[in-house]
Amino acid sequence: MLEIAARRYGAPGPITVQARELIFPPKSGFLLYAGMALMLVVLPWRQRLIAAGAAVGIDVVLLLVRWMAGVNMTDGHPFGNGALWVILGCAVIAVTRRTGPERVLLLKGVGLGLLLVAGRKAGDTWLLITANSRPWVLDQYVETADHALGSPSWLVGRIVTAAGPIGFNFLDFVYGQLAVAAALVSLYQLRNVAAERGFPGHHLVRTFLLIGLLGPAIYMIFPVVGPVFAYGDGTAHWASVTLWSHTQFTGHWAVADVWPGTPPPVGTPHPMPFDKITPRNCMPSLHTAWATAIFIHTRKGPRALRFAGTFWLIATLGATLGFGYHYGADLLAGVVFTLTIEAALRSHDRGWDRSGIRLVAHGATVFAALLVSYRYLPLELANYPWVYGPVLVLAMASVVYRYVRTTTPWEPRAVPARQPEPQSEPV
Repeated sequence: MLEIAARRYGAPGPITVQARELIFPPKSGFLLYAGMALMLVVLPWRQRLIAAGAAVGIDVVLLLVRWMAGVNMTDGHPFGNGALWVILGCAVIAVTRRTGPERVLLLKGVGLGLLLVAGRKAGDTWLLITANSRPWVLDQYVETADHALGSPSWLVGRIVTAAGPIGFNFLDFVYGQLAVAAALVSLYQLRNVAAERGFPGHHLVRTFLLIGLLGPAIYMIFPVVGPVFAYGDGTAHWASVTLWSHTQFTGHWAVADVWPGTPPPVGTPHPMPFDKITPRNCMPSLHTAWATAIFIHTRKGPRALRFAGTFWLIATLGATLGFGYHYGADLLAGVVFTLTIEAALRSHDRGWDRSGIRLVAHGATVFAALLVSYRYLPLELANYPWVYGPVLVLAMASVVYRYVRTTTPWEPRAVPARQPEPQSEPV
């Protein structure tokens, strides 16, 4: 369906784009290797090394061929094709050389790797659809409501601008490699799959993919482009910092060129028309949602993994606000969105009981209430920030608190080793 929809708008769909990456430079070689790494969790170490070596060898050969043919590689990464070839090769091996549970396990590994890659391609297609099917955006409503939170995107945007090219490029790397970070955390969670010959009941990839599946539906209901586009020119603020990665020049569509200098005054919001290029991908912030999922799934790991999860969440929040991609209101919705999905997945795994149903209902209610308040009560939120700002934050905090309180008893408890009873010695 996404392939057909993309064709209607004159663009290749996710299947076509993925098929092209068998030969042409891929958009993200890191993502393809992350997908291959997820697939390798079902193989023993010797086969993992063979597969990794084959992927690197294929990439080297293709790189030499492109160099000799004078192929321009500025539109993608010069590596990653080999990883995709190995994933598909393992699928062929599973069908032709494996039987029974071994075939099923290898096909599950292949599916896991391909789902991570396909999710990225499907997301890109969704962004195209939102830009073409939603000519009106609701940025004025969210920006007005964001006054209750102190317009954090403007504040963090000025901080990132003052940090210069080093800070910008660092945050840009963290923001762009979120899927790779998720794959690394998943590798830790799935490290015993090859030995146990099966996957755990719940892991990060499930939450990650479900966020990407459900998030675009909210984009279609609540289209928002973000402050850098709706209240800036989309490029000029970063011209002195680094090359802007986006090709949109949206200044003539913006309400005013005031981001990140000064937040616009509170006024009556209206839907506003926007171009057919910029994605309507702000509400909720899925980067915040994914970073929150990474944070949740690193809590039971070693200290280094917990530190990495915390760092990735904080850096992602800074990037989403500092680059002007999101308002503060988007971030609150993103956190609630993730906790609700995570709660639903875990409740489904353990069997729906009263505590799980209440937790999911609480999260869904708060998420819906946030969206309704942003759309229909933005002036009230902006005119009484000292009242409604804390109310919005407390609404999110209530979901966090209930999630922790409800799911903590669900965690399996370690059973202490039974001590042998003292035996009386013979006299």
